[in-house]
Amino acid sequence: MPAPAATRLNLRAWLHPTVIAVALLGVASGFSQYAVTASLSDVASAFGADGADMATQVGLSTTTVGIGLAIIRLASLGALPLSSAADRLGRRRVLMVCTTAGLALTALAAVSPSFWWFVFIFAIGRPLMSAVNAVGSVVAAEETSSAHRTKAVALGIAGYGLGVGIVSLLRVPINSILGFGFRGLFASSLLLLAAMPLIGRLLSETGRFERLRATVGQQVAAGSATPDPGAAAAPATPRLHGLTAVHPALRQRLVILIVLTFAVNFVTGPVNTFLFFYAEGQLGITRAGMAGAVVAAGALGPLGLLIGRWAADRTGRRMASVLPHLALTAAGILMYSGRPAALLGGYWLAVLAQAAYGTAYGALTTEVFPTSNRATTQGWLAAAGVLGAVAGLVLFGAVSDATGSFVVAALAVCLPCAATALGYLPLPETRGLELEESAPELPV
Repeated sequence: MPAPAATRLNLRAWLHPTVIAVALLGVASGFSQYAVTASLSDVASAFGADGADMATQVGLSTTTVGIGLAIIRLASLGALPLSSAADRLGRRRVLMVCTTAGLALTALAAVSPSFWWFVFIFAIGRPLMSAVNAVGSVVAAEETSSAHRTKAVALGIAGYGLGVGIVSLLRVPINSILGFGFRGLFASSLLLLAAMPLIGRLLSETGRFERLRATVGQQVAAGSATPDPGAAAAPATPRLHGLTAVHPALRQRLVILIVLTFAVNFVTGPVNTFLFFYAEGQLGITRAGMAGAVVAAGALGPLGLLIGRWAADRTGRRMASVLPHLALTAAGILMYSGRPAALLGGYWLAVLAQAAYGTAYGALTTEVFPTSNRATTQGWLAAAGVLGAVAGLVLFGAVSDATGSFVVAALAVCLPCAATALGYLPLPETRGLELEESAPELPV
């Protein structure tokens, strides 16, 4: 049975306009963030940053392109304070401001006069879009009941995937047919920016946050902590920054999830980022061929979301995270084993696994923390993902330079990740629970 506090909330189904708005914001985030990965070779070529060979061009510690990519990724650490602000200012306000500003900066990158201006502009915009991902998952979880939560999380992931697909497809005609290069691709984000007023009409503040804010306001006005019995012990003041924003009893959960998030991104960072470079530069796959692979993967993404949702609702969030976690490591090794067919097969497996993983992981990470710091913890996990991706990129580049082998580099990042796969089991199982049951507010 739902918790008493949850019964007084008007919980939504997964196709409620607010959840659809989160998915549309995911499209914008996917477009903005993946545009860098998909067009990095075009950017490098336009600014004369090409190296003599593939290792020189993308080696993170030795090339201009690699350093710029590291700066852009590290800038995503700024998503932590931005996400944390959603626990004070509200989810809707943070989402609208971050998405609008992020898209404007993406469009501005089209007129970059130099490579370092390009890096600077994206370094400002990247944390905004990373915060959109983090806070969007919070909204999807808070607006829905337990029966609809994984569907809502999956819809948000699907939106992000759609944004990635749009970038991959637009890159071919904009570059090869129209000849606009990377500038035309980034300028096209103005179309998404123009849609923001419409998305804003669909997006509303979550009922759970509104109730928490009202409870805190009443307590402050009364000068004493006399919370609503059904709302549990809401904090007298919002706690917003650092690990102190998380109740001591919940910090172990956060540390476990930080390690797991770091490990997964330790693989997905280099595996996803080097994909187009490796496929087109080393294996000779054409831009059109990669676009076709992305189109084919378009069916696997939704399939992975369905598998992840089914597994999370049937076997539980923890086990539904373990298997895709392992599948991601296998896909990374397969992708860089040296054959075009293996790369495509590994890429498709990675798409399937990431979609399945994202659904279970997204539900689990929002269900184990209370409303008062749910956005803050998502910010911490976003930061852990950034650090994991950068560390993976550094190690991948260094190993590939030292050994001359991409498969050895893939093994170096994938095997440590595989070793952490059972780390989900110490976490509480949250399947079938409302948020007030899985993560009640704890007294200060």
